[in-house]
Parts: sequence; structure tokens; C-alpha cells
Amino acid sequence: MSHAIRFHTPGGPEVLRWEEVGVGDTAPLLPGEARVRHHAVGLNYIDIYHRSGAYPLPMPSGIGLEGAGVVEAVGSAVSDLKVGDRVAYAGGPVGAYAEVRTIPADRLVKLPDAIDFTTGAAMMLQGMTAQYLLRRTCPVQAGDTILIHAAAGGVGLIVCQWARALGVTVIGTVSSDEKAALANAHGCDHTIIYTRDNFAERVKEITGGKGVRVVYDSIGKDTFMGSLECLRPLGMMVLFGAASGPVPLFDLGLLAKMGSLFITRPTLFTYIAQRSDLLAISGELFDVVTSGKVKIEVNQTYALKDAAQAQIDLVARRTTGSTVLLP
Repeated sequence: MSHAIRFHTPGGPEVLRWEEVGVGDTAPLLPGEARVRHHAVGLNYIDIYHRSGAYPLPMPSGIGLEGAGVVEAVGSAVSDLKVGDRVAYAGGPVGAYAEVRTIPADRLVKLPDAIDFTTGAAMMLQGMTAQYLLRRTCPVQAGDTILIHAAAGGVGLIVCQWARALGVTVIGTVSSDEKAALANAHGCDHTIIYTRDNFAERVKEITGGKGVRVVYDSIGKDTFMGSLECLRPLGMMVLFGAASGPVPLFDLGLLAKMGSLFITRPTLFTYIAQRSDLLAISGELFDVVTSGKVKIEVNQTYALKDAAQAQIDLVARRTTGSTVLLP
């Protein structure tokens, strides 16, 4: 029997259990499914939302949305994958915290030979998020100035590198001098240590009072109003997470008063719902990684059975870059 992390009620890290699950070598597959043996599993902040109940799941449930491994079997209707293919995925359905799992085959993409499993598991959700932020939600170009919160995190480090490759000036917020050095080393032009500086005031200083074209904010409640203050007229606020909690209701009239601002709340799952979009977004991600323009930093690894500790460290902001769980 293989094992997986499961939980039977929402709560803290202690609800995560290492359990035997009934996904074996002879488990029947639906026509459109594939069975994948994981070599690495990605850790992401959305996993915390699922475990805590902020994003409710039917109970009991598996957890995790990202992984990389080898196809062990395919259903009768699967034609573009075969046994032995190296694959990666992100975006669900949940259940990635597992040694072996079944998954709809149309959610899998073939992993280029130049990308190892650990990197593949670390890059899919965060890397495809960076792609849609920079290339689709608010496409940036040379000469733009942007603000990215949590610049030393998994998405942040990818955004810094990718934006720099596009000729964009990057301002990033971080919590410490060590994280500032890491962000700077990955293409962040200006770092703001938000624990001691008012980031909105610093952004205005850096931009000569003009503000930035776009703010990419995964923090939520604690940074939301300050992020709006950083925008130039007609700028865009892209809220793609809520690590500090959900944003309270606010008066949309503020957007007019602050310069006819735009605001959006995108999710990766919408952007990759169609397989053609999944292939296009992942393909561009693979290209920037294999070209060397973006390096995926896997700065922490944990045994899969120790997923609870990995989540504790993620919430406590003791991690940088990407974190991978190893079966």
C-alpha cells in the first residue's frame, strides 16, 4: 500500500495524518485518468488555506496541488501520454501529498529532460502564477516599474527574475536583510524591508512620486491599502493571495479618488482551466527556465511524511524560494 497525507477535519498542522491509501499498482483507472508515482511534491500557501478550512474541502481529504513524477499507467482514452513519461502538474484536483496518485491526464504536462523532478515540483504552481501575472493579467514591458510583495518567496523570486529579463524595474518587499539580499541577487532592483520602513512611502521615494504601474500582492489584508497607495494613476492592483487574511470590504469609490485605479483577483486555476492554455503557460515557463533566464530556487526540502512541519515553517516565514516534499 502507498501512503499519503490526509486530514479528516480542518485545523492546524496537527490535523495532517500519514495514512495508507488504496492506490496500488492494480487500481482501476477511469478512461481519462493517469496514475503517477511522485518523485517530488510542491508546497504552496494555498495548502494552508485548504488545511485550515479557509478554502473548504469535502472531508476527509487529501491535500496538495503540485507534483512531478513518472506515469505508471494510463486510462483507455489517454492518447498523448504513455507509461514511463516524466510529467508535472499544478492546479488540482487536490491530493499531491502522496507517494502515488491518480489524476485526470489532461492536467499533466510532459517535463522537459533538462528539468529534474525536484525543480519540476517546485516550479509549476509558482512559475505558472508568475507567467499569468506578468504576461496575461497585467502584461508588463521594458520601462515599466512594478511592486511585488514577498519578493524572496517562491513566486516573488520567479517574478523578479522574469520581470528583469523583460526589462522591467522591480521593487520588492521583504521582511529581513537576508531576504533583501536574496531578492536583489535574483533581479530585484530595490528592496524594502517592510518590518522597519513604510513600503508605500518608500515606493513613492523610489519612483519620484509617480508610483508603479502594477502591484502584485499575495499578502492581502495587511498590505492592501498601502498597495493601492503605491499605484500611479490608472495603475492596476493584482491581489492573488491573502497570506495575512482576506481583505475587508471597502468602498470602490476609493479607486476613483486614488487615480481611476484597476483591481483584479485572479487565480491560476482560471488561467489553466483549458488544456490549450495550460500547455501555453507551462510551455513559456519551461522556456524561460531552460534558457537560464529564470532559476528555480529550491531552498528547503522535507520528507513528505513531515509535511506538517513544512507548513509550520512556511507560515512562520522561515522559508525562502520554493519548498519541496520528497516521498
